[in-house]
Amino acid sequence: MGMLEGFGMDTITLAGPLEAKLEAMAEAGFSQVMLSARDVVGHASGVAGAASALRASGLRPTGFQVLRDFEGLSGHLHDYKVDIAKAMLEMCAEMGSQVLLACSSTSRHATQDPDALARDLRKLAMLAVPLGIKVAYEALSWGRSVNEYTTSWDVVCRADCPNLGLGLDSFHLIAAKSSLEDLDLLDPGRIFLVQLSDFMWHETPSFEERMATARTFRVFPGEGVHTDILVDLVLRLDRLGYRGDYSFEVFNDDYQQMPLHRVAQRARRSTLWLREEVLHRPMPLPRWGLEDRR
Repeated sequence: MGMLEGFGMDTITLAGPLEAKLEAMAEAGFSQVMLSARDVVGHASGVAGAASALRASGLRPTGFQVLRDFEGLSGHLHDYKVDIAKAMLEMCAEMGSQVLLACSSTSRHATQDPDALARDLRKLAMLAVPLGIKVAYEALSWGRSVNEYTTSWDVVCRADCPNLGLGLDSFHLIAAKSSLEDLDLLDPGRIFLVQLSDFMWHETPSFEERMATARTFRVFPGEGVHTDILVDLVLRLDRLGYRGDYSFEVFNDDYQQMPLHRVAQRARRSTLWLREEVLHRPMPLPRWGLEDRR
């Protein structure tokens, strides 16, 4: 068990080949990793090679991302997206991940009827059942009709599938200025993933600025200007009874140009701060002498 159990990094945060990313995370003390489909399919030996590298690293997959713009489409567009979803689910299963992240639709071709959205997500969840995969549905803060977690929770409840739940992302909650008080309405058992990050300015008034910030300039918790909100979020989830995984969803162009171990150490500092100073969770005791007997 890694000393940073319960927290993980995202492969999108680091530059370089998958093996180098996994090595940097493991050396920093992490025991899990959120996998990006791009890192998996871009592996020199394909998905099988990526799966082999993950097993060799000893890291557990937090989840697999990301299926976009799936729900609310019709006709040939719907059929196309179902085919894409099947391919994503197969990769997710081959990587040994039990969670697929699906983001709310941004397509102007998608209906805004919540019952139709729920029907499509129910179909996605049913496709995931034979593979033992849970679907975490996340509200993008620039989503067409689902852009706050309260709305994504409504759609999940309408779909009513045990393997369909929520993915929460602190960036989108902060950017959309979502009320954290409504977190008390959620079932902690249906929160399948929580992604954490912050950013450096107080507001993102337009969808365009929100997207640009989200994709190029997020920072680790404790590094941005919304620390109070992040702390409030994590403590509320803890009081609610959430005991699942936290992953650092940090897209940052600067970090893509830094040595991997330097970025991983920033993530480590953020994790230690969250564990010890925010959640007040004790660190695991060191396994004295075990290394000497190997």
